[in-house]
Amino acid sequence: MKKFIDLVSDCCATVPELMPWDLEEKRAANPDLLIVDVREPYEFEAMHIEGSLNVPRGILESACEWDYEETEPQLVQAREREVVLVCRSGYRSLLSGLNMQQMGYGHVYSLKTGLRGWKDYEQPLVGRDGTPVDLDEADEYFTPKLRPEQRKPAA
Repeated sequence: MKKFIDLVSDCCATVPELMPWDLEEKRAANPDLLIVDVREPYEFEAMHIEGSLNVPRGILESACEWDYEETEPQLVQAREREVVLVCRSGYRSLLSGLNMQQMGYGHVYSLKTGLRGWKDYEQPLVGRDGTPVDLDEADEYFTPKLRPEQRKPAA
């Protein structure tokens, strides 16, 4: 049986990853670059990379195709564009990248370290209304908060 981290690791063999500084350079070099945030809408509203498109992982595949309620035209038309997927830690984006590759997207990347790494590299994030997010507040937001029942039971 595979665990979550095994599934993520399997994706590393086919989905190229970018470090935050690589994404910064790609953005500067390619104005047509599409950044897709695969987190849930409430996560996206809290903070995101300015100009990114929010397509939650749960609807990603139907958002990549015409004739679905979730269809995202900008994403459907991006099969030949460079697309960088982002999430909180870089795991959901890797899993999403594998599916997009299988759907014919030829230039898909995942942001290694996710938005936490983007923030650690001191790159800007914006909130729901487009105003800059204080990076110290982002620190608190990105700190894992496990409830006791989410922890592995003692052996």
